[in-house]
Amino acid sequence: MDPSGTQQSPGTTVLVVDDVAASRYAMGAVLQRAGHRVVPVASGGEALIELDVRLRDGTLPDVALVDVGLPDMSGFELCRRVRAQPPMAALPVVHFSAAATAPGDRCRGLDAGGDAYLTVPAEPLEIQAVVRAAVRGARRTTGAETAVHRLTLLAEAVITVQAARCPRELATAAADGTARLTASPAVVFVIGPDGEPYRGTARGRAAGADGDAHQAAARLVTRLAEGRTGVHTTVVPAPLWPAGVFRAGVEEDARLTVATAQDGRTTVCLATPARSTATGDPADDGLRARLAQATVLAAEPLLMYQVERHVALTLQRSFLPRPHKLPHLRGVDIVVRYVPASEQAEIGGDFYAALRTRDGVLTAVGDVVGHSLDAATVMVEIRHALRAYCVDESDPVVLATRLDRMLQAYHPDITATVCLTLLDPGTGRVRIANAGHIPPLILRDGGGAAYADACGPLLGLGLGRPPATECRLRRTDRLLMITDGLIETRGIPLTTSMEQLRTAAAGAPAGLDGLCDVLLGCFGRDREDDIAMLALRLG
Repeated sequence: MDPSGTQQSPGTTVLVVDDVAASRYAMGAVLQRAGHRVVPVASGGEALIELDVRLRDGTLPDVALVDVGLPDMSGFELCRRVRAQPPMAALPVVHFSAAATAPGDRCRGLDAGGDAYLTVPAEPLEIQAVVRAAVRGARRTTGAETAVHRLTLLAEAVITVQAARCPRELATAAADGTARLTASPAVVFVIGPDGEPYRGTARGRAAGADGDAHQAAARLVTRLAEGRTGVHTTVVPAPLWPAGVFRAGVEEDARLTVATAQDGRTTVCLATPARSTATGDPADDGLRARLAQATVLAAEPLLMYQVERHVALTLQRSFLPRPHKLPHLRGVDIVVRYVPASEQAEIGGDFYAALRTRDGVLTAVGDVVGHSLDAATVMVEIRHALRAYCVDESDPVVLATRLDRMLQAYHPDITATVCLTLLDPGTGRVRIANAGHIPPLILRDGGGAAYADACGPLLGLGLGRPPATECRLRRTDRLLMITDGLIETRGIPLTTSMEQLRTAAAGAPAGLDGLCDVLLGCFGRDREDDIAMLALRLG
């Protein structure tokens, strides 16, 4: 206690800026007797250098006492320069002067950003009280600003988490938010009902690359969450927490915030290195808990979608014949490709078919409008219906009409696009019926490429069908059929994308495999829709 009975602030560092050595000594002695650390400097320039060094070291003083009459700049100017640097803007500044003080001088000090004004010589108790008040006010302001800043970081993290498109992206977004909230490395695990962990690490923060360590950590998180719901925070000591999760090769304690959904099927864990204190900051734990809750709420629909996406993809792959299992169709060489949408996008109803009929080879490429399991299911029905109709019918226009009626009868709310071609291998004659789909691209020997002039309404609308479009393939020609997932790009007209495809196909190497591979390399990366592709030529 000091004589006034007021508790001191132990460890407070005071920068004293005074060009008079005797005054610096006297002011320093008063402050040191009160338990403060004193950093004396003789000019404004020295003060700025000292502050810059301490800023880099993370040891800024708690308050600065600045004489207004310095030799290189006024104390008011020094204060303005300090306030102009954001990292030091919160440093409290107390001006003092041994000269007679007019009200205007005090106003200038406050206008320059100062927190108080002392006239010296002053009583030691007054100097100590002014220093305490300046530090106390700065800490209150800094604390409030820090709380607002951290709430802003939390809000930004929650928005990013809610915008995630897949569990892995969700885990990364939550890890980034946790790292910003805690100013430390962060790893987040999202664990669904099947027990598969999705891991995210904070970008720009040191994090171990040890896959085995992360798998072990995920197993530990799963055990900690068993039989629990809600949010809880715990510290796992280093011997139990796998080394290398946060920093490669480093063994350290981990602070875990684990949130489990009410049904116990989904768990989220925010993991950071534990601080030296055993209990942690309650405010910090509260912010982490809110972020963990937001993450687990966002995880549940994403994980449900992942299951549905997997079912839809399995359904499509099981009913679309693999390239090596295509039926042998005499007189025709056929190559197919199927590429599912990127992990962040929904599976659609894209399909292809190559069937033998009594009048030649029927090929089809189509797309059910819509995405996910419903579209994939209708796709399977269309393929089966087409195979059944081909038993006694090969006219592509008739087949398109029958598929149209089937959709109207059994799926009145669904439409689909399809392009059907009937090729006579003996003559090269091709008849095309197009239902709202991208028409076939015919590549002629010598590098020319053009779309067939074939169009017609979508399936499912019950509209009349135009006559088939006819053309003829020579032995050296190739015919390419695709779904729009290969080239459709948001913000770019489809006609522009089709022209880009035509140009790329015209310059592709000879052969069917080379053509498909080149086009997938040019257009098929990380698409938001499935891609089905069929290329053929006379054998």
